[in-house]
Amino acid sequence: MEIRVESHGPHVAIVTIDNQLRRNAMTRAMLADLARLWDELERGPCRCIVLTGAGERAFTAGADISGDLSASSETAQVVSHALLKYHAYVKPIVAAVNGDCAGGGLELLLCSDIRAAAPHARFGLPEVRWSIYPFGGATIKLVQQIGHVHAMELLLTGKLIDAAEAVRIGLVNRVLPAEQLMPWALETAEQIAANSPSAVQAVKQQVSTTIAEHARAREALEQELGDRVRAGAHFREGVAAFREKRRPVYE
Repeated sequence: MEIRVESHGPHVAIVTIDNQLRRNAMTRAMLADLARLWDELERGPCRCIVLTGAGERAFTAGADISGDLSASSETAQVVSHALLKYHAYVKPIVAAVNGDCAGGGLELLLCSDIRAAAPHARFGLPEVRWSIYPFGGATIKLVQQIGHVHAMELLLTGKLIDAAEAVRIGLVNRVLPAEQLMPWALETAEQIAANSPSAVQAVKQQVSTTIAEHARAREALEQELGDRVRAGAHFREGVAAFREKRRPVYE
């Protein structure tokens, strides 16, 4: 279980989420590592980042809810930074979605700038099925990025959509054969890195700042809503059902 980073030439970094036994779900330790890594890459010489998952099954299934589910304000800050929820990040991120992208994985995808997916990738926000509030930014960023009706369909139904539908609604740029995904991502990152880094990062900072300021203004309400859901009986039933691999029953 790790967040792996490697260089591709002098100006491109590849970040890989690797927890293949759990569909690249991220533990709290992995999220903390990812949060630190974003800061290191932002300070470092790379000009563009490629984000992907290990293996062929999953980009990332998001947070590993089989583990620690505490949600103190300090924990929420770490998770939020790992998902770049409020951070006006200046380095462009190209996402190579090599498989399923769900929950916090989709919220992580929302921090990227250009995206392609393999044909077998699926996308969704299943949190409401398990009585979990999606506090990683989806309730704010998803509406901004794909519009109200498409966002609400994903947020309220908890269903998964395929890669072709993800392109249709504007969640990803294109679908590519799996073997072409990383070559495309690296070529795109190299093209970005060949441009003026000061101009590229200024563009990225302006766009990121607009998104981050909107999200930060909603932070208190986000925490309140998440705490309210977590305090209820539905949350206990949802998490129990997930761990017991059964359908939840909400009274």
